[in-house]
Amino acid sequence: MTTLTRSQIANQIAAELGHGFDGEIRIGGHYVSAVRDGRTVYISGQVPRVGSTVMVTGRVGEQVSLDEARKAAQICALRALAILRQTLGSLDAIEKILRIGVFVQCTADFTQQSEVADAASDLMHRVFGEAGVHTRTSVGVYALPKNAAVELDMIVAARDAL
Repeated sequence: MTTLTRSQIANQIAAELGHGFDGEIRIGGHYVSAVRDGRTVYISGQVPRVGSTVMVTGRVGEQVSLDEARKAAQICALRALAILRQTLGSLDAIEKILRIGVFVQCTADFTQQSEVADAASDLMHRVFGEAGVHTRTSVGVYALPKNAAVELDMIVAARDAL
């Protein structure tokens, strides 16, 4: 039985969602998508954008269903992994996913932010195994950039310091 690499697993998940993240992940301002400080890598907030299109927009609990929001969280997580792959050269350079923050644009009575975030957490566990188990915050917010339904940021530990 062949064991898949972390990158192959991430690509498989992306294909299951019908998307690819092999190209450049562009940013839209005077900031960077990743900052490395020794072994720690901080990833800027990622919305569910594929290419130039935000795939899931609107308020969860109103225009966006829980299932759609969970898919949005997976797309955000895959974007973050694509940035990590660009930054570190390989997902195998990641020792541990330390923290994920998930922001859900939702109605005032929507209380399933953790279920939305679970989709990203499950993806990290699928790609990294126990090294993908992390701390997490999931919160509901009034608005997100580009009307995105979900935004995700993360912190990881790389194997070697610069």
